[in-house]
Amino acid sequence: MAQNVTRAGKSRTDFRDAIQPFLAPSLREKCATVLAGSVPGLEEIRIRCGRPLMAIGGNGDFFITPQGTISQSPAQAYLPDREDLDRSLQLLGQGSAYALEEQLRSGYITLPGGHRVGLCGKTLVESGRVMRLINISGLNYRLARAIKGLADPITRYIVVGGKPAHTLIVSPPRAGKTTLLRDLVRQFSVGIAELGFPGVKVGLVDERSEVAACYGGVPQMDVGFRTDVLDSCPKAEGILMLIRSMSPQVIATDELGGRKDIEAVEELISAGASLFTTAHGSDPEDLRGRPGLAALMEWKVFERYIFLGRSLGIGTVEKLTDRNLGSLINDKFVLRPRPGSGD
Repeated sequence: MAQNVTRAGKSRTDFRDAIQPFLAPSLREKCATVLAGSVPGLEEIRIRCGRPLMAIGGNGDFFITPQGTISQSPAQAYLPDREDLDRSLQLLGQGSAYALEEQLRSGYITLPGGHRVGLCGKTLVESGRVMRLINISGLNYRLARAIKGLADPITRYIVVGGKPAHTLIVSPPRAGKTTLLRDLVRQFSVGIAELGFPGVKVGLVDERSEVAACYGGVPQMDVGFRTDVLDSCPKAEGILMLIRSMSPQVIATDELGGRKDIEAVEELISAGASLFTTAHGSDPEDLRGRPGLAALMEWKVFERYIFLGRSLGIGTVEKLTDRNLGSLINDKFVLRPRPGSGD
């Protein structure tokens, strides 16, 4: 990916080379300036049949016009048609009907570089299970960003007694929890020189392929050279597989919560591994409303809670607490890597 520079001197990512080959030719020029960085903090491009073409960034939603400019008015937006979606879908399948069939079962397609495309349409269900999607009516191009060093301001809180602490990252959507988890995995895998912390073996259960963003089984995001990844694997099964076969010192997974997940955590603790995981929510009360997480809180499993929000911008650490929910910081702050971190 090329890097452009804004007038403020801050780098912005140019996603044209990564995304345009997987868009219908009729959409490529319309999305070109958006992919090049005209929407600050671009996160998604939404293509819905017969409805306005949209871009979602750090400052909200925008509409993309037939001329490729952005507008605040849906009336000025380009309206993708069935041909736009069908041609894009063909390109996403890269000419392989079998590969596309497999991806239509999961509801998303992972692209080189770790970007992914969510799919919506009519579901075919057998015995209560979704078998595949047909009549695709919506595509969501979600752009992957790895921010190396994002966890720099908090790593010193995560090392307790020379070991990684069991840590739960809690946040609402689009507040940065997956990006933070990814950088924690990377840093604890490679080691943290400032803390005198050597790298440890990390097992990552990436059920939704969002943390390591594997493509063809290979992580597209830097998750550290001591990290083993189970891609598209259910969390509970993956945790047990890693314990039995990879002797991890840290196990990381995104969005813990089911009953089986909690049972697997008990095995993880018995094996002496540390847990890094996430959950949707905004405060402790949200967690107490879920039986599995409430039990882990009652047992005081998590030694550190990181509550993220957007009050000061994406990645605001609203609270950082110990296992008793006692605050470890005086004021909220926005996670930002130190200059040169991760180089």
